[in-house]
Amino acid sequence: MGSHDHIYKRLFSNPEMVRDLLKDFVPGDWVGDLDFDTLEKLNNSYITDDMRERADDIVWGVRFRQEWLYVYLLLEFQSTVDRFMAVRLLTYVGLLYQDLIKARQLPEDKQLPPVLPMVLYNGERPWGAAQQLSELVQSMPEGLRCYQPDLKYLLIDENRYTHQELERLDNLTAALIQAEMAESDARVINVIGKLVIRLDDEHYTDLRSAFAALFAHRFSRVPGLGEGLTAIQDLTEMHTMLSERVKEWSHLHRQAGLKEGLEQGLERGIELGEARTLKRQLTKRFGELPADVLQQIDTATLVQLEVWLDRVLDADSLAAVLD
Repeated sequence: MGSHDHIYKRLFSNPEMVRDLLKDFVPGDWVGDLDFDTLEKLNNSYITDDMRERADDIVWGVRFRQEWLYVYLLLEFQSTVDRFMAVRLLTYVGLLYQDLIKARQLPEDKQLPPVLPMVLYNGERPWGAAQQLSELVQSMPEGLRCYQPDLKYLLIDENRYTHQELERLDNLTAALIQAEMAESDARVINVIGKLVIRLDDEHYTDLRSAFAALFAHRFSRVPGLGEGLTAIQDLTEMHTMLSERVKEWSHLHRQAGLKEGLEQGLERGIELGEARTLKRQLTKRFGELPADVLQQIDTATLVQLEVWLDRVLDADSLAAVLD
């Protein structure tokens, strides 16, 4: 597992992140009946060596209504498309049930708890893999169909959310996705500033440290910004250092008499990021974009790009978005 995946697992080992993930990113009225105060990460002692070797997931339990049912979440962090993800998750669910039976973690009626398999995807390519196992199995006689296993997982594709949608959510998972999808350093630093305010409590020490590790990884390859960040464990210190370095860059650019200062460069970076997001969203909705549309997007202002992004989800045609 790479360092980035390790940081994701560390973030979603925190109940605040899992609560926000469920609250605003999982469809269905049933989510409102979850008692988030009971969120509990499954103890590693319940998981067999076989499962630990084969799964990169995190499993949480949470009470549902008054029946004390448990919903177990299997979170798969993917940066590449896995065509057979449904098969992997079927295996993991089976292993989880097996472990619960062996550990005698079932309720008195001995029924198995419901499971919500989730895939959190942050890759560049659109997720094209089947989300239901039955779509991967060849056709068969009708009488055989009832004997086939099946599973459907919930896909959280970070690329499908616009900046405007995420901005409206007071949500830690939304902030994570904003930072991951941001095309400019300025926007990431802005997200860090909001997280500093949101997590301003000793209760969030571990979560602040995990976010600090995420941003240190994010900026580690940026010359002039990333040096020494991996040693910083606190989010406030991370935000202060990055902000100071941006100011230093701006001062140096002004001294050099460059035509565009750093602030203008960062603003242009935001425009490029919005244009890239818009192209991705339009391609998902309407297919490959014509050359003239690409040119229109590349030459648009930031204000115009934001207007078009707001229209993407509701428009029924490419023309309706760009009109």
